[in-house]
Amino acid sequence: MAQLWGGRFTKETDQLVYNFNASISFDKKLYAQDIRGSIAHVMMLAKQEILTEAEKQQIIEGLEGILDDVEKGKLEITDKYEDIHSFVEANLIDRIGDAGKKLHTGRSRNDQVALDMKLYTRDEIAQIDQLLRTLLRTILGIMQENTETIMPGFTHLQKAQPITLAHHMGAYFEMFKRDHERMRDISKRMNTCPLGSGALAGTTYPLDRDYTAKLLGFDGPTLNSMDGVSDRDYLLELLSALSIVMMHLSRFCEEVIIWNSNEYQFVEIDDAYSTGSSIMPQKKNPDIAELVRGKTGRVYGALTSLLTTMKGIPLAYNKDMQEDKEMSFDAIDTAKGCIALFTGMLSTMKFKKDNMHASAKNGFTNATDAADYLVNHGVPFRDAHGIVGQLVLYCIEKNIALDDMSLEEYKAISPVFEEDIYDAISMETCVNKRLTTGAPGKAAMEQVIQIYKQYIREYDK
Repeated sequence: MAQLWGGRFTKETDQLVYNFNASISFDKKLYAQDIRGSIAHVMMLAKQEILTEAEKQQIIEGLEGILDDVEKGKLEITDKYEDIHSFVEANLIDRIGDAGKKLHTGRSRNDQVALDMKLYTRDEIAQIDQLLRTLLRTILGIMQENTETIMPGFTHLQKAQPITLAHHMGAYFEMFKRDHERMRDISKRMNTCPLGSGALAGTTYPLDRDYTAKLLGFDGPTLNSMDGVSDRDYLLELLSALSIVMMHLSRFCEEVIIWNSNEYQFVEIDDAYSTGSSIMPQKKNPDIAELVRGKTGRVYGALTSLLTTMKGIPLAYNKDMQEDKEMSFDAIDTAKGCIALFTGMLSTMKFKKDNMHASAKNGFTNATDAADYLVNHGVPFRDAHGIVGQLVLYCIEKNIALDDMSLEEYKAISPVFEEDIYDAISMETCVNKRLTTGAPGKAAMEQVIQIYKQYIREYDK
């Protein structure tokens, strides 16, 4: 058992207790962050003349050697060690001798693990940020190509009014844009360095916490040592934000699944993102969309678990907080994988524009515009609403669309109708006369697309 404590104890830890207490099986994921933090700590100790320059150089070379060997597969992180901190320190001492025993000066595992987890989370947020940007660019590309692709818009899963595919995609651009901004907000708010907090009450060593924070790319040190070692708000924020990302992905996947059905036939998912049936040879299943939808619950579970873990913990550090890692690692990896796979599926998906247009036409999505036509010809809206209701009932009985009715049929229900009704209820007119900001009209959509392009350019800088 390689552990960083024991002098006060008179007998060895029970093996089951050791195994239960150990975290090496999952916190080994933090090896790079642990070494990065240790190097910064040593540089600060030398600056403050707590270590000599020779000791600093020796320790840093030893740490860099461990990092290199781990990454090349020459050094394995095994359960011989209690945690990643004991792995690094024990191997350092084996390599450089007594100088390695000075690594932990002015530091506790409490502030060490708090630092490691912050560094890891910050690194992961940067990757998630990139994945979301790629998704946003993919959505924007679809929007640019489909400002005239008419499809039905839905409420209650019932056809409601005609829109464009660009307009529909724009709703998801807005969702993922907010997700993207949440990641940046979290990254900014969490960017304080806990190293130097000690176990909970700081240290008597003359540490330069501002210097350490600067070396590690933080805006500054945490201002309360108790909070420094026990804060996991940033993880809760990230898991919450990832849950929202997954919710948005799940909603989108639900629509892809529906659109991919034989009943809709709005899209064709690329073979690379589909699977078949072991018994039904005709099947082409939207498995990726279904799995993303399913894995949403997995990320939700991580958020609920960590909230539950943290709710009853008194200040400052408690071992319960070790439970933050596995669930966070899993949720982060799950969300990253889902974003990447969904983006790939979306970028290769083919939209069946003719089917979309026909569905909008045959679903009476222009009924509101027929009512507006009557209002513009002096009919009170409530009366117009009733007249168009009669038109729809007539069309249902005849199995035709509003566009297919003759002018005589229109006039039989209301003499107000004239030849210009056909232009008023055409899908193109219904869409393109909606020009207020955020509406589906082509001119309105092109303005929004320019705003979105500028948004991406700014964040790509």
